Amino acid sequence: MSPPRILVINPNSNTVVTAGVAAALRPLMFADGPKIVCETLTEGPFGIESQADAESVTMPLRRRVESDNMSAAFVIACYSDPGLHVCREATTRPVLGIAECGVLTALTRAETFGVIAIAQRSIRRHLRYLRQMGLMDRLAAERPLDISVAETASGQHTLSKMIAVGRALKEEDGAGAVVMGCAGMARHRKPLEDALGIPVIDPTQAAVTMAIGAVQFAGQ
Repeated sequence: MSPPRILVINPNSNTVVTAGVAAALRPLMFADGPKIVCETLTEGPFGIESQADAESVTMPLRRRVESDNMSAAFVIACYSDPGLHVCREATTRPVLGIAECGVLTALTRAETFGVIAIAQRSIRRHLRYLRQMGLMDRLAAERPLDISVAETASGQHTLSKMIAVGRALKEEDGAGAVVMGCAGMARHRKPLEDALGIPVIDPTQAAVTMAIGAVQFAGQ
């Protein structure tokens, strides 16, 4: 009997981001565990950096989930959680968004958390989501890098910028943990945590960890 499959969908069309996510998830791939498959949504924009970008992938994501009869769970690997609820309508299997899972994981590690966003214009969208979740009182602050999604995945100076923003979240805003607000930041989690000295949450790892738990529990 083949192991259950978890499908991780990168809603943007940047394959470098997908490769970075896959590399970050390798520690979660273990013998006899679920198979973790990372996939790029080719219909998506090169980076999801606006509300319009997020809305544009909603129905393509739903169609992808609806057409999949193999996966036991789905993870939407974009910090805006685009299409999360419409995809949940399309299946009885778990559909997890990385923003929701990343924030919930941060709450298990610290009283307050900060978020590193890719750009200033992303923050309003993220704050609206946190208000809907009722978690604004646990947010220390969200600060931007002011770079593109592509730069987070392959830029040479991304880590140094993330360290500077992370230190501001910790030292100026009082964040006890930091959530990386873009799937493209995945490869920087460990060096960022080492530099800051507080927990740093890769939201895609958080979501896949929850998906593994859901799949394993369902199989019992």
